[in-house]
Amino acid sequence: MNVSGTLSGLSLRDLEYVVAVAELRHFGRAAERCAVSQPSLSAQIRKLEELLGLSLFERTSRKVLLTPRGEAIVAQARVVLEEARRLLTLADGSDGALSGRLRLAAIHTLGPYLFPHILPQLRSAWPDLTLILSEGRTDSLLDELRDGRLDAVLLALPVEADGLIVEGLFFEPFLLAHPAGHRLCGAPHLSLGDLDPAELLLLEEGHCLRDQALAACGLSARGGGVHATGLETLRHMVAAGAGCTLMPLLATRGDEGRTATVGGLVDYRPFDGASAGVRPPGRVIGLVWRSSDPRDRGLRDLAALLHRTLPPGTESVLSRRDD
Repeated sequence: MNVSGTLSGLSLRDLEYVVAVAELRHFGRAAERCAVSQPSLSAQIRKLEELLGLSLFERTSRKVLLTPRGEAIVAQARVVLEEARRLLTLADGSDGALSGRLRLAAIHTLGPYLFPHILPQLRSAWPDLTLILSEGRTDSLLDELRDGRLDAVLLALPVEADGLIVEGLFFEPFLLAHPAGHRLCGAPHLSLGDLDPAELLLLEEGHCLRDQALAACGLSARGGGVHATGLETLRHMVAAGAGCTLMPLLATRGDEGRTATVGGLVDYRPFDGASAGVRPPGRVIGLVWRSSDPRDRGLRDLAALLHRTLPPGTESVLSRRDD
């Protein structure tokens, strides 16, 4: 193979096409993401396959699959594209400041409740920054971050920090969400020991909040008999009288800061200690990004801004112990 000839035939745009198809498993949706017609995208990918002398994808009438060699090519394409973005960042004279596009993601149990609070501040601080927001589960978000598909993620700590920078932001307490008129409504005090494990509703496996709730209640991974796919379904299960659950503080607030009671069917109570300076059950939220990202200064500025605009009811981890 003529290496110089092969290199001259490669283009970053073609690599973007390949990565888009690999992520979306669909040529049409990949073409939409890349703002190109599907025939053009397909033709360029076939040219790239001919250039490399291998098939990147298995094409069927129902789905698109990566070939084993295609997986290795896509992984390396992500590295090349990330390095190309670094080159542009270094060349634009921004000295690590945030500019262009920022792909920011959060875990499912945080994003819908935190994004509305922080977006006005982000838009004010970086009006020319293009924000691309998404949600996911912790493991998949960290994989996407390490692969260069995301630039920063908001999630519950601790996380495996190899190759990453982790900046703690705030402590978010859990409240007990229970049906209106529940036996615990009139109790003068509330502790985790008051909960009946048989009443505990949980998210399905794979959500970090499920593991945090089980750990807070001292239950095994098989604790809790009824599971929900998301927080809103969990809230509605409580409203239906199916049981109780631990709900992150931010998720207890609906539009414009009103308490999300599902028509008065759900009540929330803090656990003892929340008003006495003793740490109640909860989680620490942090911002995580790659240590190799040339915009490190800008991402630290983002973390500092989030520190300054803490959601009501949360507490900066800088002012408390988090061990």
